[in-house]
Amino acid sequence: MKKHFFLAAAAIVALASCNNASPKMDEKPAAADSTQSGSVKIAYVEVDSLMTQYEFCKEFTLVLQKKSNNARNTLNAKGQQLQNAMQNFQQKLNNNGFTSREQAESQQVAIQRQQQSLQELQARLENELANETGKYNDALRDSLQHFLADYNKDKKFDMILTKQGDNILYAAKRFDITNDIINGLNKRYKSTMKTEEKKEEKKK
Repeated sequence: MKKHFFLAAAAIVALASCNNASPKMDEKPAAADSTQSGSVKIAYVEVDSLMTQYEFCKEFTLVLQKKSNNARNTLNAKGQQLQNAMQNFQQKLNNNGFTSREQAESQQVAIQRQQQSLQELQARLENELANETGKYNDALRDSLQHFLADYNKDKKFDMILTKQGDNILYAAKRFDITNDIINGLNKRYKSTMKTEEKKEEKKK
C-alpha cells in the first residue's frame, strides 16, 4: 500500500479526538465589551477548540473517520488477497506446479491485473475521501463566515483572527471570543437540524 493514503486517513482520524467539555452558554468573553483601548477592535478564535466543540465539526469528523476506516479495511483486504496470490504463484513456480509455460504466464498476467485493480481502487478511494474532506472544509468555512457576519453586526470588531498552535505568539485572554462563537454556532446548527428534521417528517 502507498503510504500517502494512510497518512491522509490518519490525519482524518486525528481530527476525531474530541474534547467533551462544552463551553458555558452564559460565559461572556471580555473581548465583547467596549473596554478595549485604541482605535482598532480585535478578537481571536481558538481553532482547536472550534474543531472539537462545534457540533458540525464533531459530527462530520465522525463521518470522515468512518469512511477512512472503511477504505483502509477494504484496501488491506484486497492487498492481502494480492499478497496471497503472489505467494501462491511463487510456490507453484518453485515446485514446478505449472503444467506449461503458458499456464504460468497466464497466472502472472492475472496477478498483474489484480495489482493494477488494487492501485485503481486506492486512487478512487483517496479521491473520494479528498472530495468529502473538501466539502466539509467548504461547509465549515461557509458556516463560520455567515455566522461571523451576523455576529459582528453588534460586536463591530475590526478584525477577528484565528489562533491555532503558536501562529500567534501572545494574545491576552480578554480578546478571546472562542466560547461566544462556539455557543452561537451550535445554537444555529441545532436550529438548522430541527428545521431539517421537520421537513423530513412532513415528507413521510
